[in-house]
Amino acid sequence: MRDVAKEVYKKMKVGSMAWIRPVAAKGDTLPSFQSAHDSVKQLEEEGLITIGEVKRQDDGLIEAIRIQRLA
Repeated sequence: MRDVAKEVYKKMKVGSMAWIRPVAAKGDTLPSFQSAHDSVKQLEEEGLITIGEVKRQDDGLIEAIRIQRLA
């Protein structure tokens, strides 16, 4: 499974913000996207990003994560 959070992080410039969302064309599904939240939390613990917002559906599944690159 691909690491969506790492892919987005690598494309960002320091100080910029971005939304991380599942991309159906790349095989992402909402259930598989849930692991991206763990990856984002790890990047935040390493001090590389901050999590701005986490959007959830009514059923609790994460549909989008907004991050800001710090380093």
